[in-house]
Amino acid sequence: MKRIAVFGKPGSGKSTVSKALAAATGIQLHQLDSIVYKKNSELVEHEIYDEAHNAILSSECWIIDGMGSLESFNRRLAAADTLVYIDLPYLTSYWFVTKRLLKGFFIKPEGWPEGCSVLKGSLQSYKTLKLCPKFWNDEFMSGLEAQARHKEVYIIKSVFELNQFVFQNVK
Repeated sequence: MKRIAVFGKPGSGKSTVSKALAAATGIQLHQLDSIVYKKNSELVEHEIYDEAHNAILSSECWIIDGMGSLESFNRRLAAADTLVYIDLPYLTSYWFVTKRLLKGFFIKPEGWPEGCSVLKGSLQSYKTLKLCPKFWNDEFMSGLEAQARHKEVYIIKSVFELNQFVFQNVK
């Protein structure tokens, strides 16, 4: 477990697991939202994002939390030795996005890009969740299961598993 990709739907608990993994392993965490967005919530230029992403991938150890572009996502999955897919039920993800939004009115969510609107980000998360079944589907799962032949692959399907993941899997 040296190159860890953590991914899943918005509001699935990626940041929670990634932070716990970083604390337990001492591996540096890279949250893609802080690389993808400028301080004003605008997307960074594609070239700048790719350069930062490629620099992370070329390092010896990393934890990357998030999606980014589909091209960079596929490169990350290929470079990682450990894949952590958080596949909570949709209602749970909607609830987690809503909870983050409500808390965000009082305190910036941990790991949230500096200067980015929690309201705008949450609305985008709702839109993305609506589109997720087109991507996070049986075909994706088959591809992920095929990766398990030569990588560690973890699929987290419940809040209980989410809360226990690091305790049970980091030695």
